[in-house]
Amino acid sequence: MARLAQTAGLTDVQQEILSTVRDFVDKEIIPVATELEHRDEYPQQIVDGLKELGLFGLMIPEEYGGLGESLLTYALCVEEIARGWMSVSGIINTHFIVAYMLKQHGTQEQKEHFLPRMAAGDVRGAFSMSEPGLGSDVSAITSKAVKDGDEYVLNGQKMWLTNGGTSSLVAVLVRSDEGHSPEEAVAKPHKSMTTFLVEKEPGFGEVRPGLTIPGKIDKMGYKGVDTTELIMDDLRVPADRVLGGVTGRGFYQMMDGVEVGRVNVAARGCGVAQRAFELGVQYAQQRHTFGKPIAQHQAIQFKLAEMATKVEAAHAMMVNAARKKDSGERNDLEAGMAKYLASEYCKEVVEDAFRIHGGYGFSKEYEIERLYREAPMLLIGEGTAEIQKMIIGRRLLEEYRFQG
Repeated sequence: MARLAQTAGLTDVQQEILSTVRDFVDKEIIPVATELEHRDEYPQQIVDGLKELGLFGLMIPEEYGGLGESLLTYALCVEEIARGWMSVSGIINTHFIVAYMLKQHGTQEQKEHFLPRMAAGDVRGAFSMSEPGLGSDVSAITSKAVKDGDEYVLNGQKMWLTNGGTSSLVAVLVRSDEGHSPEEAVAKPHKSMTTFLVEKEPGFGEVRPGLTIPGKIDKMGYKGVDTTELIMDDLRVPADRVLGGVTGRGFYQMMDGVEVGRVNVAARGCGVAQRAFELGVQYAQQRHTFGKPIAQHQAIQFKLAEMATKVEAAHAMMVNAARKKDSGERNDLEAGMAKYLASEYCKEVVEDAFRIHGGYGFSKEYEIERLYREAPMLLIGEGTAEIQKMIIGRRLLEEYRFQG
């Protein structure tokens, strides 16, 4: 039998890339992931290996030094990497959201300036929408940019930046009411937001005048990767670092990037679920009770059957969402469905594998303990389940509008 979550219709190049990534995961990530995670240590050696493989340029066009691959190829690579350690997939996710936004919305000068260095992995990307009191209500952003000659002055506090410390380029969404009356800004808040490309030094503390990255946020799981705040205090950014060169388009640029991010989160859910299934089915064949392996007990077989079916279903929806985006069509419905299903199924598959391990699943010596703490992040990353269901419901009503 073939391993779970196979993808039909891949080219020879795609299969070769995936085979290379899978070998890297098996040899370089899985053996060290749990130890690094317990120490909350940034996986520099792993990141250097990904850089050497060219993965930081996977979706960046060849004219800018990248591999020019599709979102599907990227999502399948993320699935493999998350199978090894979800935190590593997070390191490349925000990088690719910024690279995608630049490719789709940047000026020619911005593309030429950033994309070749991003493809080489010399510039690492992060993006920032959320704020301490914001949650899912992006329209409530309070961070603000004010025009001052050939510059903008940015003030505000942002939250939950993946790669906040290690990145050297941050795409920051702030309010800019330039060209809008106060009444228009209130009535149509999405049209008064702008994305700025903020360059900085990697590290913590004041990383450029007016920009501070406090230390890492201590998290239950998703360790290793740095998650931070971002504080802007009269941060001056040149006008030519407005993404696309025009203010007021930031919300739509960010939402386009988030669709890529939601496919990524779905792929991460698929990868973590696959690993949980592998650990569960392996342990079930090794652990004996009542004179036989627990895998021979019908109750465990039922559980394994349910787990495998969920892995397959989530993978299929993730692949569909990626292919829809690659086709150039709107994919918010498919991305929302894939992210919702994959994250929920991931949580359930991980919990079932945890139950199969019994008391040993509670021990830090077993890998499933790490997965059990990592899976919940997928339930909230790139939009909660409730937000996904709102998106899905609204899109369904658009498609199935009653003509009475």
